[in-house]
Amino acid sequence: MSRIPIRLRVAAAFAIAMAVVLVASGWYLYSSLGDHLSHALDRELRVRADDLTAVVDDPDATLESATNVPSVERGESYAELVAADGTVIQSTRPLRGTPILNRLELRRAFRDQTMGSRATVPGLDEPSRYLAVPVTRDGTRYVLLVGATLENRAETLASLRDQLLVAGPVALLVATAAGYLLAGLSLRPVDRMRRRAASISAERPGERLPVPHTRDELERLGETLNEMLERLEEALARERSFVADAGHELRTPLALLRTELELALRHSGSADELHEAVQRSSQEVERLAQLAEDLLLLARSHGGGLPLRVEPLDASDLLTSVASRFEWRAQGAGRPIVISQPDGIRLQGDKLRLEQALANLVDNALRYGEGGVRISARTAGAMVELHVADEGSGFPPEFLGRAFERFSRHDHGRSRGGAGLGLAIVRAIAEAHGGSAHAAPGDTGADVWLSVPGVG
Repeated sequence: MSRIPIRLRVAAAFAIAMAVVLVASGWYLYSSLGDHLSHALDRELRVRADDLTAVVDDPDATLESATNVPSVERGESYAELVAADGTVIQSTRPLRGTPILNRLELRRAFRDQTMGSRATVPGLDEPSRYLAVPVTRDGTRYVLLVGATLENRAETLASLRDQLLVAGPVALLVATAAGYLLAGLSLRPVDRMRRRAASISAERPGERLPVPHTRDELERLGETLNEMLERLEEALARERSFVADAGHELRTPLALLRTELELALRHSGSADELHEAVQRSSQEVERLAQLAEDLLLLARSHGGGLPLRVEPLDASDLLTSVASRFEWRAQGAGRPIVISQPDGIRLQGDKLRLEQALANLVDNALRYGEGGVRISARTAGAMVELHVADEGSGFPPEFLGRAFERFSRHDHGRSRGGAGLGLAIVRAIAEAHGGSAHAAPGDTGADVWLSVPGVG
């Protein structure tokens, strides 16, 4: 069924629904007409019985003459007058004096009027309907029976049935064709969107699907797909920029490494010169390895696959551990690291990843900032904020909006090295924990922090 075109499936469903409606409607009309004709025949029998009751009291009138009226077709109606012992006193010609009722029906008719049906009666090879009523003649009780064949009812129903059998398939065919055409018209905008989607490629950005102005599901579908295309283009642009920036960052250390190795091969005249060249090459290799590790972490975090070992952590222990890493470097630069010891602040997180994020922030503060470095923790509702602040010039206002983007560096930072991935990694780690990263110019420098869930 799934291989059948939607247009044909819609038309088939429309045809089945219409067939059910037509059959149900035809059956209802047929049954209603049959009931109406049956009730009309019963009323007619009651009227005839009332008329023939007066004939019974007239000795000169006969049932045969009374039933020969223009409104009744000859041979389709009958009547008879029956005594208590079952003897037929009078009857119309087709019956020839043959009793219609058996003894049980006759006794029931003497008590009250009864109605019934006969598959056949003498002289009439057709089903009929009769009415038996008690009457009195010269002080003697009789049963007057009047009846009529069901031929007119059968002919009327047969005519209706033939008309339904002819008109029903025609109506079904017309309805199916209309459903097929309507389905085609409804799906035409979808086909236009399909043709345009087939021509859209990454080489021609900015193309969008034609959106029909129908104010229905198709218009909303087109708008949603265009929004999706816009997001995909933005993601593709970011990935292309990421690849270009990564290539640019990798090119510089690779070029330096190649130069150092060539110089070592061609111009190293002593063991000291060779050792110095190898040492510089090792530094570039370490830079390449760190850059590759940072790129891998960002790629894994973007796909939602950054592994975390979440556990309850004490904020004071976390800050102390990070500060101890940079103690020698801070002392050498004459820039003290001050820790704000929080009492009882605990958080949920991966210790290694959070230490990595805080280490990036402290490294940036020591590399680009001035004065002392302050590391602190504070609660903000259900979250815990881990702050790193310095006393330098801070972030330029125009840089704050893109500070956490990959390979993003302001002009002052470009002169001091770095790949521009430190803050991007901080944001990736914070978001992996269900938190966020922020930066703001402090009173006398920059203040950068990440927010992670606390322990309730």
